[in-house]
Amino acid sequence: MFSVQDISTIALTLFAVIDILGALPIIINIKQKSTHIDSGWATIAAGALMLVFLFLGEKLLGLFGIDVASFALAGSIVIFIIALEMILGIDIFRADPNDKAGSIIPIAFPIIAGSGTLTTLISLKAVYSYQNILVGVVINLLVVYIALKSTGKIEKLLGKAGLSLLRKFFGIVLLAIAVKLFKANI
Repeated sequence: MFSVQDISTIALTLFAVIDILGALPIIINIKQKSTHIDSGWATIAAGALMLVFLFLGEKLLGLFGIDVASFALAGSIVIFIIALEMILGIDIFRADPNDKAGSIIPIAFPIIAGSGTLTTLISLKAVYSYQNILVGVVINLLVVYIALKSTGKIEKLLGKAGLSLLRKFFGIVLLAIAVKLFKANI
């Protein structure tokens, strides 16, 4: 049974956790390094990962003896490193310009379907029905796809100075999110 109220709550919760608008400076930075982002593949990969985690997440982590808190902690470290790249203007994740994996890693995982998103899905299924969660996921994937497709326009609109300012600002925000995730799961 579909519930518009539940779907709205789920979609807005995932939208806040995924924070695709806040991630755009990171994505533009990755695009500048690798010259190409395949919006479709990144969205499909993130969606597939989200669905696998929705249905099998706790079992998969259990196979490796990993609890949800440890998974979230590891994700916070990756987010911390990405934030340092943005703030300091250094390259830790080096992308091969001919490699299309830049669309998948780090965009699909951990930026879109990161530890926060995946642990949120586990939490949501304790309260909401699968069909409502699936609709919320699809709504967010559509928003993600549109945002990824628009990076070129946003890049042109902001210019080099605007992008640099956004990158530094959202780098600090991302660093704070990483610290918060780390503190909450240690």
